[in-house]
Amino acid sequence: MAKRALGTKLQIGTGTPVTVAGLTSIGGLELSADTTDVTTLDSDGGYREFIAGFKDAGEVSLEGYLELEQGKGQKDLYDLYESGEVKDFTILFPDNMGSWEFKGVVVGFSTSADLEDPLSFSCTIKVSGKPTLTVGAGS
Repeated sequence: MAKRALGTKLQIGTGTPVTVAGLTSIGGLELSADTTDVTTLDSDGGYREFIAGFKDAGEVSLEGYLELEQGKGQKDLYDLYESGEVKDFTILFPDNMGSWEFKGVVVGFSTSADLEDPLSFSCTIKVSGKPTLTVGAGS
């Protein structure tokens, strides 16, 4: 059964994590794997053969309304962009459905001010290493 995304959260750090406020969109991890061609002169049927190579968990894109107050998490994302520090992140799905846990580095941060719209921001986190998908009990 499909579930609504309402209640999904992004947290920075472990122990006492900071929840990023004002988010309207959290893009999913984009898992992919390189391939290595291992075709030989005696490969069956004239078809190329491949093996899996390095894996890449891609990037997580964020969008939301700009709330730079202390404890809102958005300034923390900007500070991580400036420092280049690899940090722990968690995407928590609603209704105890599960989570993604990963290490990442903030590689993009922008703000926007349009006449008819609220102040907004966007951010991109490059996943570093292997992410962990945890499946919850659900509701």
